[in-house]
Amino acid sequence: MSYKSNPVLWEPAKNLEKSRSQKMSSTFKSLFNTAKQSISGASTPAPGTPPNNTPINALFPKVDPQVDGEDCDHDCDSCHISYPRGFKIDEDDQLYGYVKGWSTHILVATGKTDWVRDVADEKGSVMEAIDKKAEVKVSNGKLMLSASNIPTPSHSSDYSEPTTVLLLPAFIIIENVTPKSVNTLITEFINKGPTNTTPLGAVSIPSSLPDPLPTAEQLTARPSPHRALILLCSQKTRDARCGQSAPLLRKEFERHLRTCGLYRDLDDDRPGGVGIYFISHVGGHKYSANVMVYRKADAFGLDTIERAKLDGEVCPPPSKASKGEEHQGAAQCMWIARVRPEDCAGIIKYTVLQGKLVKPERQLRGGFDRQRGVFSW
Repeated sequence: MSYKSNPVLWEPAKNLEKSRSQKMSSTFKSLFNTAKQSISGASTPAPGTPPNNTPINALFPKVDPQVDGEDCDHDCDSCHISYPRGFKIDEDDQLYGYVKGWSTHILVATGKTDWVRDVADEKGSVMEAIDKKAEVKVSNGKLMLSASNIPTPSHSSDYSEPTTVLLLPAFIIIENVTPKSVNTLITEFINKGPTNTTPLGAVSIPSSLPDPLPTAEQLTARPSPHRALILLCSQKTRDARCGQSAPLLRKEFERHLRTCGLYRDLDDDRPGGVGIYFISHVGGHKYSANVMVYRKADAFGLDTIERAKLDGEVCPPPSKASKGEEHQGAAQCMWIARVRPEDCAGIIKYTVLQGKLVKPERQLRGGFDRQRGVFSW
């Protein structure tokens, strides 16, 4: 008897072959993508290769319903924002272990949310000066260079005007920066600042450079007043999805931060809050949205709180500026991707406020914890 002459028997056989074909295709795609990531040079080896690479479950704690409450791993049910129809991303690639290590990160204030494809090609900008025209080199490892929407002092996008930069992990704001002063910026601030692998300790960058005759061109520095930063890639010239996702995520993040009085707009320097900034391309736009969270050590005094044992929500007490507080910079950076609006509540509640991850297997790309001396590369 032939299967073709009996449709009842033929259909199951045909579906079985289709299922096998789909599984083989999916497996081949996964293997191909992993090989492609490794061969391209745009990645580091997967976790465990080399052996000293920190395993994904040892870098940052993951939420636990017994400790953090039964709903700790649930998506937000009050979120009414969604991405546009057709917003598709790669859901197959393994993310963790494929980010090259970086040592320092600098955000240049431009007052803009989008830039030319490579921000180092922004003519007359501090980004161009650092990347292409500086006479000295960064000597303490790889510098991640980002343009940002941080307002400039003149509230214009004119690159001939002095601007401000934010240096991480130092959590230092450096003011009065121009293309002509990037040599000093590099030698006195970037090269002398802590890196992502420097053990957590006091940051000793001077508030201003010694100068017997201070001038208008003198660089000055001060600690950032924020306890944490949320950085969102918004560069639509690299990928439209970044330009679409960043404003929507910012709106959701703002909504949840306001509940605890932690939201700070771009000009708000009150101590203790969370800054949200748009930045230029960081890589991996096919995993949009990319979100980087920099936190100070136990940023809000909630890292050890067990929410499951508490009745109701927990917000940190209002923060006041403390002159005696030792400035240590960022203790952690958590770089996650595939972030959607319904993830924002959990990211604020657990990642920003407590240093925990909700969906590390799906979202974590990399990061560091200077307090514990671990990092993903």
